[in-house]
Amino acid sequence: METVYILIFFIYGLLFGSFFNVVGLRVPKGKSIVAPPSHCPSCNRRLGTLDLIPFFSYLFLKGKCRGCGSAISPIYPAMELLTGILFAFAYVKIGFSIELAVALLFVSLLVIITVSDIAYMLIPDKVLLVFGVLLAVVRIFSPLQPWWDSVTGAVFSFLLLLAVAILSKGGMGGGDIKLFFVIGIVLGFLHSLLTLFIAAFIGAIVGLYIVKKTGKGRKTPIPFGPSIAAAAVIVYFYGNEIVGWYAQLLN
Repeated sequence: METVYILIFFIYGLLFGSFFNVVGLRVPKGKSIVAPPSHCPSCNRRLGTLDLIPFFSYLFLKGKCRGCGSAISPIYPAMELLTGILFAFAYVKIGFSIELAVALLFVSLLVIITVSDIAYMLIPDKVLLVFGVLLAVVRIFSPLQPWWDSVTGAVFSFLLLLAVAILSKGGMGGGDIKLFFVIGIVLGFLHSLLTLFIAAFIGAIVGLYIVKKTGKGRKTPIPFGPSIAAAAVIVYFYGNEIVGWYAQLLN
């Protein structure tokens, strides 16, 4: 039965991942997430059922539009598969509880902002507002210990990132600052700080890779949202283990 539940969460993750792609690509442009229906951006052909099976359609179609043959961005199947894996993993790690709702909402937010930041280098305020409110409400029913850790985490994270943005004269985007406010609600003070450190480490590696691959200068703008999202997922699921491991090193 446990395997069945894992499979169900994985399938739901694939389905929601497909929807999150739409949200992440349309909301920053002020477009409706309902209309027009999904279509090929190259030939505008409306996608049929065979084109809309999350992840697997990409494999069946070999990454090309069934109508015009143009390449389909791999970001679509990647985000669908990633969401499916994270939904299933959240269930395995947490089980049926209110905290599972926190995990699924948090993962959903991070997937959406990853899509939007990769596509436009923008994290939409509307997405942050909706998920910020939802996560704050659910956190009331599944509080951190102590409960006020969510408040201090949100305020501290926001002010810290704001200070970084001011001192770096725009080196930190406004969306990243607001995102850390929401992360603070979910993770609290210490784990938000840990998320920032890990995100900076991941961002540095990604930045060096992109600079080396493209041959462009170090001032090339690189979206920081995906690095934050990756770090936040790691800390959400393994933050206590990381803090415990670091404490052992100090001793």
